[in-house]
Amino acid sequence: MLYSKMLIPTLREEPKDAEIDSHKLMLRAGMVRKSAAGLYSFLPLGFRTLLKVIGIIREEMNNAGAQELLPPFVTPADLWKESGRFDKMGKEMLRFKDRHDNEMVLGPTHEEAFTNIVRENVHSYRDLPLNLYQINTKFRDEIRPRYGIMRCREFIMKDAYSFDVDEAGLEANYQAMRAAYRNIFRRCGLSVDPVLADSGAMGGSGSEEFMVPSQVGEELIVKCHSCGYVANTERAAAYREYPASNEALVSMSEVSTPSVRTIEELTAFFSTTPMKFIKTLIYIADGAPLVALIRGDMDVNEVKLKNAAGAVEIELASEDKVYEVTGAPVGFAGPAGMKKVRIIADTSVPAMVNAITGANKKDLHLKNVNPGRDFQWEKAADIQSIREGDLCPECRKPLNAYHGIEVGHIFKLGYKYTESMNVVFLDNEGKEKKPIMGCYGIGVGRTIASVIEQSHDDHGIIWPMSIAPFHILIVPVNVADENQMEASRKLYDTLRKKYEVLMDDRDERAGVKFNDADLIGIPIRITVGKTFAAEGKFELKLRAEKDKEVLNESELISRIGVIYDEELAMYRGD
Repeated sequence: MLYSKMLIPTLREEPKDAEIDSHKLMLRAGMVRKSAAGLYSFLPLGFRTLLKVIGIIREEMNNAGAQELLPPFVTPADLWKESGRFDKMGKEMLRFKDRHDNEMVLGPTHEEAFTNIVRENVHSYRDLPLNLYQINTKFRDEIRPRYGIMRCREFIMKDAYSFDVDEAGLEANYQAMRAAYRNIFRRCGLSVDPVLADSGAMGGSGSEEFMVPSQVGEELIVKCHSCGYVANTERAAAYREYPASNEALVSMSEVSTPSVRTIEELTAFFSTTPMKFIKTLIYIADGAPLVALIRGDMDVNEVKLKNAAGAVEIELASEDKVYEVTGAPVGFAGPAGMKKVRIIADTSVPAMVNAITGANKKDLHLKNVNPGRDFQWEKAADIQSIREGDLCPECRKPLNAYHGIEVGHIFKLGYKYTESMNVVFLDNEGKEKKPIMGCYGIGVGRTIASVIEQSHDDHGIIWPMSIAPFHILIVPVNVADENQMEASRKLYDTLRKKYEVLMDDRDERAGVKFNDADLIGIPIRITVGKTFAAEGKFELKLRAEKDKEVLNESELISRIGVIYDEELAMYRGD
């Protein structure tokens, strides 16, 4: 392709509204353009990379035995009502009515649509196992779209849904998808960690995220370098011991604590440690008050709390609501005496002895509060946030923490959707059974952005050969020099028989061309300039390296073949 014929609107300055490197570079390299908040157009250069990532995904999914289909982007609301998610998905799911007053949904995810396809078309155990996938548009009305295509409202995603006769079949499909995902991300040039994760609104019993380590990642991951345990903080556990105390139980009593509210202030006031306090936090869960209790040196993980409470939405209560529930301002809440309110206690709480809590009265706290004697709880569960340095639950060595970007997520959904939507098949004895499901997703645009986050420098993108928009960029330095142009055209015609080649035939200064070459990140750059004029040789430079090679035409073609084969073999894992 000739550069002069392509739409590649590169930018010299960094866009003001771009926050992270991938967003800045995709805009500057002319890969994407913003249409509205969270809505992006892929321009020709970006679209070529998008298609390559899709091609890798499709090949690996097909190799793993999955079958591609294409359901509508719009789904009937009735399917969501059947599954019970129509009212639970919140404002991220865009609902509308068509001209016939039918309620419809812009698909944020497609469990219901795929389950319905199987319900209508699969009736026998002979039709299973089945793994169906799509590469399709999704829409989630994010409250705060950001980071370019990393977190946008409309995006392209690969979804796969497996249907099996039993748990053994689900496990086989799950492991096949897990292996396929490792292959996909490796071939895209990404280093990923499979991370134990929370299943969230998708439901199910097992879940792993594929995380790209990155400082701009929105999720915090903990990892044990000793045994390999890795999980996001919504799922992570830590090894903790809560030994029984020999301390004698003392009668509960009030203590005046004027304007003493925070753990730090209370620790100083009572001359003790944060481990002596029971923090009492008031939340609103699905519209009703919920009390969370945790030891004073710990923090509540709201996803764990939401799961423990079986809630769909959860948020900290306002000051007015705290006063309504406790009868006191923020900072003086405690579980003793609370009635007609749900209480979830962290596993750190039941073993505490003679603890200190708020008294549910302004400027008063209680000392010698004892769980079980002075208050009860609905459930004790792990609702604590894990921090770096906590002990690994597997080997008891310290955990390390890092931020990561989620590029893929796999779930064992179980019977959540086949039960609610009444999907049945006949087994080999003619009895009705329900298939068990798995769900496997990859964010295509997010994968591209993550590659850029991992692979760039101060000058621009450094594409892996496997998903680069072009393999080779030929740069004739002086387009007015007929010898340079003739040699460039000849080389272009030769190389494009085997490779994807872009030739920069623009009448621009050499500096502009080289800057654009670095910015758009094509893996191999061939310069036809002074060296060619003096020696009849070409300069070959790899985008990922600083050094150049000077080669004649036959050496150049041979060297390109070696580079191309080696890079692709590396990403394939050969």
